[in-house]
Amino acid sequence: MPLQSLVDYFNDRLGREHGSSFRPFSLEDGKVSGMFGHLRIDSFFTPIRQTLKPTSIVGHIAQITVAPGKPQQLCASQIENLLANRAPAAEFESIINFDRLCRTVHMLNYLTLAHLQGVLFLDVDPRHILGIKQDHGAYFEEVIIQCGLQTKNVVITLTANSQYARFYRELMVGLDNYRRRGYQIALKLEYFAPGSATDDLISQIAPDYLTLSARHLEHRAQDDNALQLLQQHVAKVGGKTLLQQIDEKKADVCARTAGFDWVEGGYYRAIAFDYLRPENTAKQQAMMGG
Repeated sequence: MPLQSLVDYFNDRLGREHGSSFRPFSLEDGKVSGMFGHLRIDSFFTPIRQTLKPTSIVGHIAQITVAPGKPQQLCASQIENLLANRAPAAEFESIINFDRLCRTVHMLNYLTLAHLQGVLFLDVDPRHILGIKQDHGAYFEEVIIQCGLQTKNVVITLTANSQYARFYRELMVGLDNYRRRGYQIALKLEYFAPGSATDDLISQIAPDYLTLSARHLEHRAQDDNALQLLQQHVAKVGGKTLLQQIDEKKADVCARTAGFDWVEGGYYRAIAFDYLRPENTAKQQAMMGG
């Protein structure tokens, strides 16, 4: 289905669901945007690479950019509330709608990259999971199918946060519901804290992926042995590890030494082609002398 037709479809769908004539999605210059209140939501994607073959792109992380949708003053706290999870806890419905709109924008824009056959990482607000009482992922599955894609290529990313520790059981139910629909699960650590608590969380969730920011390692003495143990523990539950936000060579070396499976970050932007494509593999072999 042409991209404009998909945009029209989702506009019509939201109009029916909310009894409104407002059409939040728009297509301009080949890119889809979504309106949430007075905010315009856009997508950008950062490539995920194999650690030992960083020219090989294995997936993307979807992120949002936010801008005023109309030429008017916008309170900075409004943007911060939406992006930093500071909205009042009672506004579950608003959070759910925001998450759904963002993910629909991401999927529509991802169609231009879907031919790469990689995975797409999408952050999900824990309050979204807590706000949905059953059938987690059902609504989004319809979006994915309508776009001609599959849930198995979508990774639902949950950030480990002590604020939600007492809701652990409810979060696990939500993650299990996503899994039953074919989604993969990623656990994102906000900071590197080796120890039994982290190990227990990994064992209980058994994520398909564990992600950690390289920037969280900059302010502490690097413990390569602890990182290696972390990687090995994730491997035991059948998962892969991803080190994100690699901005310099030191972090790349850390990822290689610790055995991280995948990497992401600005350090790799100079790599301009995909190692796995046949024509580029031939070029790579020629450059290496065979």
